[in-house]
Amino acid sequence: MDEERLDLLEKRLAALEAAVADGAHPLEADEFWALRELKRRAQDRSQVLFTGSLTLPTGAHYEWQETVEVPAVLEADPTQAVAALSALAHPVRLHLLHEVLHGRRTVPELSEGLGTSGQLYHHLRQLVAEGWLATSGRGVYDVPAARVVPLVTLLATARPR
Repeated sequence: MDEERLDLLEKRLAALEAAVADGAHPLEADEFWALRELKRRAQDRSQVLFTGSLTLPTGAHYEWQETVEVPAVLEADPTQAVAALSALAHPVRLHLLHEVLHGRRTVPELSEGLGTSGQLYHHLRQLVAEGWLATSGRGVYDVPAARVVPLVTLLATARPR
């Protein structure tokens, strides 16, 4: 039993030493694993990594990753993002996205508790136009797979801290 404990302790110590050799603080060995890997792969380039693996309340599972070169983002015209962000900047549209992520996808399901059908379609059109929603059939809406993790990331970063 003592040999097993000693072997386990030696393995844990070796893992900590390896993390420190990679530039990690011993207490942060697991906390910044993605950042360390991004830095290793980026080779002194300025990058941001967006990634996620999630299962929605509907049971649908999504995995997504994108690495973005920061200079390209900072050099681009920031007003190009206005339409996509504006589509999210309305309580009704955020509510609709929330409902779709929870599995309510048809117009009748989405219209519960909202105003007129004209108002509903106005908001749905804006979300579809900016790629936050897509129609998968007549009157059935989904968040496109490539937008699920980015949407959850945006919502997570915008929440109060």
